[in-house]
Parts: sequence; C-alpha cells; structure tokens
Amino acid sequence: MSPLLQTPEESTAPSRSGRKLARTTMGLERDKKRHGDVEDRRGDTLVDEIGIVTTAPAPNGVDLVQESVSLIEYVARLGDFRSTQRQECYSLVRRMKSLLPLFDEIRFLGSAIPPNAIASLSKLKKVFCLAKKLLKTCNQGSKIYLALESEAMMVKFHAVHEKLCQALDELPFDEIEVSVEVREQVELMVTQLRRGKRRKDTQDMELAVDLMAVSSKTDERNADIAIIERLAKKLDLNTVENLKKETIAISNVAKERGQTSECIEQIVEILNKFKQVFGMEVIDVFEDPVKPKLLLKPGSLVIPHEFLCPITLEVMRDPVIIASGQTFERESIQKWFDSNHRTCPKTRERLGHLSLAPNHALKNLITQWRETNNYKSPNTEGLASPQGSSIKQEEISSLVEELSSCQLKVQRRAAKDIRMLSKENAESRILFAENGAIPALVQLLTYPDSKIQEHAVTALLNLSINDTNKKLIANEQAIPTIIDVLRNGHMESRENSAAALFSLSMLDENKVTIALSDGIPALVELLEQGTVRGKKDAVTALFNLCLNQANKARAIDAGIVPPLLLLLKDKKLNMVDEALSMFLLLVTHPQGRYEIGQLSFIGTLVDIIKKGTPKNKECAASVLLELSSNNSSHILAALQFGVYEHLVDISETGTNRAQRKARGLLQVMKTSDQLP
Repeated sequence: MSPLLQTPEESTAPSRSGRKLARTTMGLERDKKRHGDVEDRRGDTLVDEIGIVTTAPAPNGVDLVQESVSLIEYVARLGDFRSTQRQECYSLVRRMKSLLPLFDEIRFLGSAIPPNAIASLSKLKKVFCLAKKLLKTCNQGSKIYLALESEAMMVKFHAVHEKLCQALDELPFDEIEVSVEVREQVELMVTQLRRGKRRKDTQDMELAVDLMAVSSKTDERNADIAIIERLAKKLDLNTVENLKKETIAISNVAKERGQTSECIEQIVEILNKFKQVFGMEVIDVFEDPVKPKLLLKPGSLVIPHEFLCPITLEVMRDPVIIASGQTFERESIQKWFDSNHRTCPKTRERLGHLSLAPNHALKNLITQWRETNNYKSPNTEGLASPQGSSIKQEEISSLVEELSSCQLKVQRRAAKDIRMLSKENAESRILFAENGAIPALVQLLTYPDSKIQEHAVTALLNLSINDTNKKLIANEQAIPTIIDVLRNGHMESRENSAAALFSLSMLDENKVTIALSDGIPALVELLEQGTVRGKKDAVTALFNLCLNQANKARAIDAGIVPPLLLLLKDKKLNMVDEALSMFLLLVTHPQGRYEIGQLSFIGTLVDIIKKGTPKNKECAASVLLELSSNNSSHILAALQFGVYEHLVDISETGTNRAQRKARGLLQVMKTSDQLP
C-alpha cells in the first residue's frame, strides 16, 4: 500500500500533523457516509468555466493535502472518456496522479506546513477542482456537443495546464523540504506541460469533415447514409442504448445553454439523423428527455418500445414509414388506409400521400434482437410480405452470378439491384462482398454502357461503407478504374465516383493510392465543371485527401485554388463553409500560403467577415489568422479593407471559436504595430 493511503496508525512514527490528519480523515469519511460524495459537490461549487469562486473558510495545510488527494482519486475513478477528448483527459489524469508522491512527502513533514505553502496548496486544490469539472464533462457530457466544441474544449485543457503550472511554480519547495527526486519530478512535469502548450494541436479532420457533411441542410444524397453511419461509429453512438443516453446528455446541455442556441439546434439535428438511421423514434429532446419506456412481455423479456407497432402493440416484422415520419407494421397501416383513413394513427395529422417506405434500419435491429433473445411473435402468420421479406443467401448468390451474364440487360439489372440492396442494409454489404460481388462490379466499371457504369460505381460506393470492404475494393485495383469513370463518365457516374473516392480515402493507405493514381486532378476538374452536387462531392473528397500533407501540394499543383475562390464568390452555390474549410487546410502548407497570397483573396475574406453568417465569419477569421501569423503584410491588407471594427465586434459577439480567432488577429495586429 502506498504511504499516502495509510492511516497514521499504520505509520511507524506518526507525527503531530499526522495525528491531526487522521482525525481530519476520519471526520471526512463520516461526512461522506452521511452526506454522500462531499468532494464531488464541493468541487463543483468552487469553480466555474471562467475562474475560481470560493467562500470556504481559510483552509489548513493538512486538510488541503487530504482534499487534493481525494480529488485526484476521484478523477482516477472516472474511467473512460469521450473519444474526442480521450487523449487529453488521460494525459491530465496521469499528470495529476504523478503529484501523489509530492503530497505523500508533505503529509509526513515533521513540522507544521508554512503559510506560503498553504497558500500554494490552496491554489493547487482549486486547479484540481477545475480539472475535475472538465474531466466530468468529458466523461458524462454529450458526445456530439464535445465533438462540435472540440477546439473550445482544447482551450479549456490549456487553461487548466497553465493554472497548474502557475500553482506548481509558486510552491516553496525549500520551505516544505521535499526530496530532490520529487522536486525534479514536479519540475519535469511543468516543463512537459509548457512544451505541450507550444505545440499546435492536430484536430481530427476526418471527424470534422464528417460533421460538416452530416450538418449540411442542402445535400440529401444517398452517400449521406454512409457518412452518418461512420460518424455515429466514431462517436460511439451506433446502438439504441447509447443514443438514449445521448438524448439525456443533450437535454442537460440544452438546460445550461438554452434550447434556441445555434449549437444546440445543430446537435439535435445530428442526433435525429443518427436515430433515423438506427430506426429509433425521433422525440422532442426538450419535452421528453427521459429514457423511452420499455414494455414487458411474459417471461420478463424487455421489448424496446420502438420495436412495437403503435396499432397492434406487437413486435414488427415488416416496419414501414409513412408520410408523417412514423413507423408501423406494413399490414396494420395498410388496413388503416384501406378503411379510407387519410391521417396518421399516431399523430392524427392529415397525410400528404399514402406511400409506404421500408424502414430497413429498424428491421435489421429487430431481426438481431429476435435472434439474440430467441423471440417468436404470437399470431404472426402471414405478416411477412414479398416486399418486406429479408434478402436471402440464394438471392445474393444469384445476383452476383448475373453480374457475369452474357446479356447486357441482365448485368445492368443485377448491378442496379445490388446498388439498391446495399444502400441501407449493413448485412447485405458484408454478404455481397463475401460472395464475390466486388471483383465483378470492378469489371463492369470498364463497360462503355453508361447505366452499368453508374450502377456499378454506386454499388461500390455503398459497399465501401463497410471498412473491410474498403480494403477489398482497393485490393481489386478498383481505384484507378473509379478515377477513369470520374474523368470520362456521365455526370451522375462522375459524382458518385467522387463520393466513392471520399469513402475509400477514409483509410490512410487509400489516400496515397488515390493521389498516385492521379485522382486529385480529376477531382479538381469536377470541382470546376460539375453540378452543385458534383462540386460538393469533389470538395469533400479533396478535403479528406488533403489531410495527407503531401496531397496538399498535389492539390495546389492541380489548380485547386482558383475554383475554390469561385465557390466563395458565388453565394448561390451555398458552399462558402466548404471552400473556407478547404482554404484553412491549404494555408497550413507553405505552397498553399504562397498560392493564396497571389490572389485578391484578403478582400474576399474581409467581405465574409463583414457580411457572412456566424459560421462563415468563424471560418474566414481562422483562415486570415493562419495567413497573418506567417506574413504580416496580410494583416496590413486586411486593415486597409476595413476589417478592424468587424474583428472587435466578432471578438465580443461571435461564436466561441470566432471570438478566439478574432482576438488572435487583434493580438497579431498589436504585436506587429498595425493597430489603428
């Protein structure tokens, strides 16, 4: 057992301060048993996000040591953290734990703790309280919120690091007589913290581009399903249970920040997209934040309520979605419509049409749940219909065989069926790959028939949603052929080829393969000549490819800068955010800064800072800051375009990230003597 965790009675030579600590410790333990986790509540009242607030009485040294140790032990028990901040959290916890030997030695001082040390320990404890609150947020908070606010969270971690350095710097080591070894260990940790602050943080750009795509309100193409599934997997929000917990976490965030804030609205939209993909009912987060009720059936089997048809209250076998967005058993809702009803049985709203759309995602979840629980529905004979019957192994094998038919018509139909069946069904993607669909589809890409090309490349796009299939597609040498379709195919085939390259480029090795196969010039050409959808597909794929540093130079050489500037100027395209995100990636490369600096680019940025949306302003300020940090002439040009007063306004009223960037720009002006 560590000496720090021993009671004074277990020590061979307890000092007076040790006996005092024993009484304090026993008192604290009694309080904890009587009132719960005292430290947990005390830590939350001592700090907020801006600074330290405390009204507690003047502490003594022994109490401060014990309370600091309790805080360290608390954060060490938090367990796992959200994936977007996991590295920072574990690093902070590790550094806090490394201070335990320091408290060990202070605890067993032979003399009373001097006043200077008490003041320093008090400040150190307040930093621990701040760290605890931050770590709790990363342990229990909304995963979507933490992903969207990853940069703001990084700023908070840096603030804790800075306060921790200051508190440790002020410790009077000579007065408290700690060993040289412990002192050197603390000084080394402070050095590491300061060195870490000087390093630039590398944002998870793949996560950022997925968030950008899922948040888009203008692009509803098929490939969005792939992006939503991938993002849900990254955030560990790909199960019904985790989505229920996330709903509660978002409700708590909304209470703190207000339901109408732009950030909360964006979070709720993303959550609802996740729920739709996984077949959950979309509820009002603000009115019903509690977990959805579960209904009990005989044998104590818990049936998730979303699996039950609202009409029959039986587990659905063929769930379908109607115009109101609600899901019902196909046979039940059809009977409702056949009885001349034109309203939704659940919401009572009048329906615009009576079409039924299969809810494949929910059907897959129900099938998995049935198999896991060996559940058989009573009185379900005849409920399954041909339209809703699940795809069988024989059908998959037959479709794959037809891809190699001698008849063009048969091949075209088979490729189309595989395209449709792999669109939303995760199991079918695996089965088609296992039955050899990928080599056959790659072969069809070389056919001159435009429809076969379109169906084949889109089927490969859908199959590539599965990470294992990404590797299989690349191993079949499909990437050069997809790029050939991107160059020479019909427009829809070109668009879906760009989307396929985006999906495949999620694997780092494929980023290199696509670049070496001249995929970047072909994507830049689509960015110049494509439809609005084609431009979106191209810029998204290029963004992902340019996460590789070498690919940034390739994109610049391919002429990406001029078409990006056109995207900024043509407001009808509604692609300002995408273009600015791409520019922000390119300005981190010396060649990118040179190319951008040759254009009348600063004036365009300043115009966006003046008149753009809050998100536009945030991105434009980020790009201008990156440019100006490397070349003071850019900030001078921005001042000549009248940026100063708008930066002052953004620094006070912009989004959190925009405020930080605006203040950074004002600081650059100050240090370069360019302030008006």
